[in-house]
Order: sequence, then C-alpha cells, then structure tokens
Amino acid sequence: MLTLLGVPIEFYLFGLTLVGVAFLHKHALAVAATGLTVILVYQGLVSSFPTGRGLAALGEHAGHEWVILTNLLLLLVGFELLSNQFEQSNLPDHLPNLLPDSWLGGLALLAIVFVMSAFLDNIAAAVIGGVMARHLYKGRVSIGFLASIVASANAGGAGSVVGDTTTTIMWLKGISPLTVLPAFLPAIAAFMVFGLLGARAQHRYQPILAHDEPGHPIRWRRVLIVAIVLVSAVSANVAANMLSDGEEVAPWLGLAVWAALISTSLIAKPDWALARPALKGALFLVSLVAAASLMPVSALPEPSWQTVLGLGFLSSVFDNIPLTALALEQGGYDWALLAYAVGFGGSMVWFGSSAGVALTNLYPEGRSVFSWLKQGWHVPVAYVVGFFVMLVVRGWNPG
Repeated sequence: MLTLLGVPIEFYLFGLTLVGVAFLHKHALAVAATGLTVILVYQGLVSSFPTGRGLAALGEHAGHEWVILTNLLLLLVGFELLSNQFEQSNLPDHLPNLLPDSWLGGLALLAIVFVMSAFLDNIAAAVIGGVMARHLYKGRVSIGFLASIVASANAGGAGSVVGDTTTTIMWLKGISPLTVLPAFLPAIAAFMVFGLLGARAQHRYQPILAHDEPGHPIRWRRVLIVAIVLVSAVSANVAANMLSDGEEVAPWLGLAVWAALISTSLIAKPDWALARPALKGALFLVSLVAAASLMPVSALPEPSWQTVLGLGFLSSVFDNIPLTALALEQGGYDWALLAYAVGFGGSMVWFGSSAGVALTNLYPEGRSVFSWLKQGWHVPVAYVVGFFVMLVVRGWNPG
C-alpha cells in the first residue's frame, strides 16, 4: 500500500473529491463520480480493494455494499416522490392555523420533524419537513433553517433503531434497541440549541404565515397515499430487522417504499418527472458512499469518548456507515453515545447525511458547504453541547 506522510494515497484522492464537491457544488455528481472512478482505477492498478486484488475482490466488495447503496438510491428517489404526494395533498397549506405565529412556529416544525424521524427513516422526515417549511414561509427558507431541519431529522433518528441506517445496523448486529435509546438524551439537548437558534434566525429571515391561504382544499386521497407509503416503510424496516440473522440480504425498505408508491399511483399519480432530478442527487450520494467504503480503514482508534467525539465530526464528510461497521467489529464503544455522534454529526455539512442530500434536492441553493457552515453554525455547536450533556449525565458506558 502506497502512502504519503504515513497516509494511504486513497485518502488523499477521497479528500480531493470532497474539496471538489465543496467548490463545485453545482457539478457535485460529476465530481463524486470522477472521484469514485479514480479511486477504483488506482486500487485496481496500483493498490488493492478492501477485499483484495482483482475483479473477483471488487465483486466481493460490491456484494457487501450493494444492499446499502441500493437502499439509498431507492429511498432518496422514492421519498422525493412521496414529498410530492404530500405537497399535492394541500395538507401543508393548512399548517399556519395549527402552528404558533412567532418563531415558535418554526421550532414546532423542527419538533415535528424530530418526532417523525424517531419512527420513520430520517430521509422521509427531512423531505416532509422541507415541504412544510416551503409552504409556511412562502418558499423563503434560509440555508440555516435547512441545516436545522436536517439536524432535527438526524437527531430524532439517533435513539431509534428504525430512525437511521447506523442504528439499524447496530440492531442487525445484536445491539438492543434499549441500549441505543439513551441517545435521545444528547439529541434533545442538541435540539434545544439548534432548534431555538435556527427557528429564531428563520423568523428574522421570513416570518411564518399567520393564517391558512384560501382555495386549497385537502385532497384526502393523497393524504391516504402518504400514510400508506410511510406505514409500508416502517413495517418493512421492522420486519426485515426482526427476521434477519444479522445481515441484510436485500434492500427491503427501498423496495417496500417503491411497491407502495407504484400501487397507490392507481389512486393518484405523483409527478413522475421529479424522479429524474432526484436520481441525480441519489447517484451523487451513492458515489460518495461507495468511494468512502473503498477507504483502507481496517480499525479505529481505541474506544474512548474522545474517539467518539472525533467520529461525529468525521461523519460530516465521511460516510458514517463504514465507521459504524468498524466500531461494531472492534467493540468496546458506548453504543448510545456513538449512535448520537455518527448519526447527528452528518448534519454539519449538506452531503454529510442522506437527509441533507434529500433536502437539497428540494432546495438546490443548500448545496454550498460554505453557506451551510456560515448559516448553520449552530448545528456543530449543538452537537458539542449534546455530546457533553450525555457525558456529564451518563458518563462513558462502553458495551
């Protein structure tokens, strides 16, 4: 393995890919695909794949990763179509009369996203929250509030084994849902920071609508469709994990969402044209996750709260799925603290989590790392606050 200053060359190639995404965010898919291709060529000709050398080794690696990658692809596109059904139901137009008129309305919206994510996939919670925000704020949603929506989706899923891919992996590998449950403690503490700051900043940018706009009757057929798709997603996720022997053999969650979308389209069709731009965003994240999975990370530092704190920051630019898998293989971590760190940490950058990529499909202006960090500065602050609240209250509890 070739190294430069003790670091494998692959990490430099991946780092250049991330820098390219940061500066060329309008061409994020091309940058990510190019980076993935360069890493594959380098490992094929010079270095080696994580499973060895040659096409057979690459095929073995793909066999390990294809379920997660396919699930991401299906969910990102599927939930984009679901958000369209939700928007066409006109239900978001009736939220102003239900939510407070001040900045508390924005805080309530973030709280709704947080709670939804505990039961749904965080991608669904983020895109539904994005649609609600578009109607509540007349389409003028700040990038800082987008960061808060993503943070709410990721924080809400941190303590639930059905709310985030990382916690689902922990469940598959034998970690009890009750072991992960305390992750809600730092998640709630973080919410009190980014929720308050994000809602107040959005209120200054664009106040929430005080009253419903007339002429938008609720289309209950589409409300029913949204409910069917979400129930299908939750049911498939729970059933797949309860029946699994520790390894996912197919992308059941994504398949369930698409089966529900296609069957309910007989009742009312979504705007199928939205699948094309959503596919572009999905392929971007799949390329980035695939590139991250090729990194020669054979072990993490010794388990400690300092290591977990760092993994949270690393999750903002590096896929948290292989990090979680390595931690499970290594053992000795505080699983609730790790679930919070790697689940919430991706909120700090727009492409750090699938929820962020899904939301920026609705709001392309959010695909600026610099604007996300500048306006969403309260998210990393909230991450640190939540982390240390957990340490003070529970201490370090390795499993």
